[in-house]
Amino acid sequence: MFTIAKREFKSLFLSPLAWAILGVMQIIFGWSFAILVYLFIRPDVQANLANDPSAPGLTSMIVGSLFDWIAIVLLLITPFLTMRLISEERRNKTLALLISAPVSMTSIVLGKFLGLMGFFMIVLLMLALMPLSLMFGGDIDFGQLGAAFLGLILWLGALTALGLYISSLTAYPTVAAITTFGVFLLLWMVGWAQDVAVLQYLSFTDHYQSLLKGLINSTDIVYYLLFIVLFLSLSIYRLDAERL
Repeated sequence: MFTIAKREFKSLFLSPLAWAILGVMQIIFGWSFAILVYLFIRPDVQANLANDPSAPGLTSMIVGSLFDWIAIVLLLITPFLTMRLISEERRNKTLALLISAPVSMTSIVLGKFLGLMGFFMIVLLMLALMPLSLMFGGDIDFGQLGAAFLGLILWLGALTALGLYISSLTAYPTVAAITTFGVFLLLWMVGWAQDVAVLQYLSFTDHYQSLLKGLINSTDIVYYLLFIVLFLSLSIYRLDAERL
């Protein structure tokens, strides 16, 4: 499993697509962070905050808004990385060699999953430098910051697991990317049905928003963990059926 994860992680950095995505994300995140800091330090905003005893703090206004925007960007970018996990192996005729190797389908799927999550962890570590830089000019709520990072990791894990499963269904990476993006968009729109309890629970964004506010609820964590386990299991089942 870890050998496959290491191979997948290295292959990402051998691809110009991964480097391009990494560079674009850092530019977008850095620019968004700079705008949020500028808006926060404006004299009129500071005056309004000083006169409002219930005003949100530095972490809520900057970090919360930044992570909210980051989640949307990652929702758009993740399909371009997950599309190649299995479908590219099938297109290059290497999937048959992979599934015939003396390793379990669980090891293959988890290796692919962990390899891409390793790439995303580098993205998050680079991202962490932005909110931590606020320590030089104000007080940060590390509890809310930690909850936001946990939410973003779970968000990425769920997106990666779903994208991996869709990638296992086709031999065409482009089809996998478009389909994954369509499903992501549908899951995002589910949260608009606020009057339906079942749809509200299934909402991808509602659980993430709770963590952004610093509210670590077991319901939100279990939702994402079940989501990840479900689609990883479906990917394993799909490849097992192909091996048989």
